[in-house]
Amino acid sequence: MPSIDQFGLTLFNLREHLKTREDVQTTLQKVAAIGYRTVQVSGMSADLMPAEELRDLCGENQLTICGTHEPGKKILEETDWVIERLTKLGCKLTAYPHPGGFDLTSTDDLSRLIRGLDEAGAKMREAGLCLLYHNHAFELVRNGETTALERIYAETSPENVKAEIDVHWIQRGGASPEKWMRRVAGRQPIVHLKDFKVDTKNQADFAELGQGNLDLKEIVRLAEEGGTEWYIVEQDTCPGDPFESMAISFDYIQKQLAT
Repeated sequence: MPSIDQFGLTLFNLREHLKTREDVQTTLQKVAAIGYRTVQVSGMSADLMPAEELRDLCGENQLTICGTHEPGKKILEETDWVIERLTKLGCKLTAYPHPGGFDLTSTDDLSRLIRGLDEAGAKMREAGLCLLYHNHAFELVRNGETTALERIYAETSPENVKAEIDVHWIQRGGASPEKWMRRVAGRQPIVHLKDFKVDTKNQADFAELGQGNLDLKEIVRLAEEGGTEWYIVEQDTCPGDPFESMAISFDYIQKQLAT
């Protein structure tokens, strides 16, 4: 089982509490008080504060920045900007967050995205950094004889583009999170842990870890077996106070997933 320090959360969960410098400071204090020791920077404007200030605030709260999500357009078109930001934050990993502007059912559009990811990833690798791809359910749309997500990983170099599989979205897209853990073994520095539940009206929804139906123990086991380093809690929407949801997930991690 991974150590508790390998489990963190993405700040995207708390994006409504990251509007000012004061918000950020308070939010990081609350995250640390819950028990997390790792965060992924996402959901806040890069213009809110200098990267060095954010790095120092995390350090003051004993929080490691394991990675980030940066705007997709910046990654593909302003890769040097991303490299500089990651260097100032003191982390090596960032994920392409969303393929906005690309039609994933179009062979040409998807090929253009794949080329862009591979080129940006190569440039980041040369700088000692690493580009990942964060999926949703819609990347599992069919494209030719396979899915868009399968094409992304098949047609980019494993050295240039790594995986950040979101297990909830894999499940919602009709695929198997366990099979995807095996598929990206050796290629996935970060996995996004997000539970999956349904209601009596047959509607799917996000859930705190342990409050849904995913086999999280097996998913984590397979991810660890495949070399994953960071296990990041993501819950796009919460039923109430998101800090309470993050605490519920952390309690489950402590009891069921970590050493």
